[in-house]
Amino acid sequence: MSAAIMLQGAGSNVGKSVLVAGLCRHFASKGLRVRPFKPQNMSNNAAVTADGGEIGRAQALQARACHVSPTIHMNPVLLKPETETGAQVIVQGKRVGSMRAREYGTRKSDLLPAVMNSFGKLKAEADLVIVEGAGSPAEVNLRGGDIANMGFALAADVPVVMVGDIDRGGVIASLVGTENVLDRQDADLIKGFMINKFRGDTTLFSEGMDIISRATGWAGLGILPWFAPARFLPAEDILDIAGKAGDAARDAPLHIAVPVLRRIANFDDLDPLAGEDDVALTLVEAGDPIPGDADMVLLPGSKSTISDLAFLREQGWDIDIAAHVRRGGRVLGLCGGYQMLGKVIDDPHGVEGPAGAAPGLGLLAVETVLAGDKTLTSVEAESVGYGTSVRGYEIHMGRTSGADCDRPMLRIDDRHDGAISESGQVMGSYLHGLFADDGFRRAFLDDLAQQRGRSGAFGRIDFDARIESVLDDLARHMATNLDMDALANIAGC
Repeated sequence: MSAAIMLQGAGSNVGKSVLVAGLCRHFASKGLRVRPFKPQNMSNNAAVTADGGEIGRAQALQARACHVSPTIHMNPVLLKPETETGAQVIVQGKRVGSMRAREYGTRKSDLLPAVMNSFGKLKAEADLVIVEGAGSPAEVNLRGGDIANMGFALAADVPVVMVGDIDRGGVIASLVGTENVLDRQDADLIKGFMINKFRGDTTLFSEGMDIISRATGWAGLGILPWFAPARFLPAEDILDIAGKAGDAARDAPLHIAVPVLRRIANFDDLDPLAGEDDVALTLVEAGDPIPGDADMVLLPGSKSTISDLAFLREQGWDIDIAAHVRRGGRVLGLCGGYQMLGKVIDDPHGVEGPAGAAPGLGLLAVETVLAGDKTLTSVEAESVGYGTSVRGYEIHMGRTSGADCDRPMLRIDDRHDGAISESGQVMGSYLHGLFADDGFRRAFLDDLAQQRGRSGAFGRIDFDARIESVLDDLARHMATNLDMDALANIAGC
């Protein structure tokens, strides 16, 4: 039987995803066959798997840390929010429908067999499975039918390690309080704890570690200092992108503005741009205008394209974008953003909500119909304009056609993808991951800079190599500061 261990958080956003990635890389480097697993994830940042499904992008990064390809079984339940109270439900990589939060709360236990099936498949091929919880088990009001935290751990008999985030404060209370509110059978599954995101001298918290251990009976596994290079890993949350975007000076040669849509999806498309020293990336929040000095406006993907198009208009961003184009600026739309740039988006079967159509921004002579099966595929393409090869993935509903499609952005085998306006200022594509390709990113940004009369050093960073380097550094960082032997013993290695 393979070993397993589960990381759960004493709160949300304590760093579980990054820690699991670091553990995956550490134990994989020791020669173990390691697999990541997250029973239930909620994210519009998805990845396409080799077996033709979709999972949370964090699990794809964790698979990479294990040196394996991601599969649908690494994240058997994925919830993709569509409204304030509802989400699309993905089970073992495939869309099974949409549910409102209350309905899902009464039916989530029905998904436990699929979760256990996927977990069993991973255990059969691994020496060690590292499981990531969701949110916090301290939210005991959600314990009934739970499949994300203690409900799964109890069903699968997996030992748990709790993670506390000291950077936000109150870490002693959050960890001790978690133990106090859990039922005894759940609390007994917790074998240890670790402190994450410590700034400064870790010895200053040694008394705090003892207090937590005495109050809970858990073994203290170490204090992990703040790991700044984590910002170079693909973002799981749009707030992570915001932090990276703030690193670039506004006087950088190129300025790219990104309206933050309410249901923004696959926003890790922005990661490679945020990592460019000569690119200032501005995330435009609701209520703020699109900066007039932007060289390009990038419309990102969306989980609810028609709804987000209405949101875009509510902010007045449609007026800002039109003025931007009149000033000679460029616009790029990716996936849902591409659909918004056309003349109309038609949803005849109510795929995203009530059936109906909405006028697009009219900047591309194309029309989109949201119908047919969901496209989920990894692709290799060629840039028509630059001649560079591009690797990426498609994950979308709908088909787009029209006159501007005769000027495609990409060539994918025997078909074309995307569209470019007659002026060349406006373009769109369904392909995610464009900018992660160093050659395409360099050619695109060089072209944009030349068109805007600017110059800079673009695409000089090997994006994939940097991710690999950060994962290696993260694993070493964790091995230096955590008791990895104790973690292995808890897992049963």
